Amino acid sequence: MSLALLMVGCAGHSLVPEEQARAIGTRERTLALHANAIHEAIRQSGNLGALAFLDARDGHLVVLPGNSPTDAWARYSTSPPESSPPGRVSVPVVVSFVYRADVPKAPETVTHVFLEQQQALGTSLSALDTEQRELSSSIAGTRQEMQQSIVAIKRETQQSIAAAKQETQQSIAVAREDAQRALNSLAEDLGAARKFMLQTAQLGWLNQELNVENASGIRKAAKASEQLASDTARLADTMRKLSDSLASQLKELAHRLDSISSKVSNVK
Repeated sequence: MSLALLMVGCAGHSLVPEEQARAIGTRERTLALHANAIHEAIRQSGNLGALAFLDARDGHLVVLPGNSPTDAWARYSTSPPESSPPGRVSVPVVVSFVYRADVPKAPETVTHVFLEQQQALGTSLSALDTEQRELSSSIAGTRQEMQQSIVAIKRETQQSIAAAKQETQQSIAVAREDAQRALNSLAEDLGAARKFMLQTAQLGWLNQELNVENASGIRKAAKASEQLASDTARLADTMRKLSDSLASQLKELAHRLDSISSKVSNVK
């Protein structure tokens, strides 16, 4: 039925030259004779349809199963020679894609050039896809290497920070011990200075006391000296008075002695 629809469609196409239309009609009528074989091959393949044509060299039937014209051609082009139809076929300029009997679609007419172009496009797309996968794999590898490098750098940084932190803590501990020793030494120096200042203050107080006592002693000595001078003056005055009194008494005594001596002389 599908082949019959193809024959009707091609016969009514006004844009096809008459000679080419006759050739297409002849080709389709010839394919119609192999309709059962074509549909059986499609059924056995389990695909949606197949490219069907007669070999351009010897005219034998060639059926290439696939889900679309390009899919069928790609399967044929990429399959090893031993799995393809006997040998490599000679493909005519125009071929037909016949759908499975249960698919309500008319057969499609495609050119060999179109199939080759689609195959080249598919190959290019496949190559691009391969390159994309390789690029993605390379990017993934680079990303993994970067992540590993970042992890390594982070680990080294953490180790460096830990080492620096430990060194800093040790330096702080040493500096703290030095500062504590300096504070202890300063405290001792301050204690010694406080003791010295206290002793100096005590000496100053004692010196002041001594100065006060010395001043008092000097005042007492001055007062005693004044008293001594006064007593000396009084003693000198007393001595003078006593001397004068004694001289007077001696003079009087001498006068008396002279008087007595005269009286004694007179008595003789």
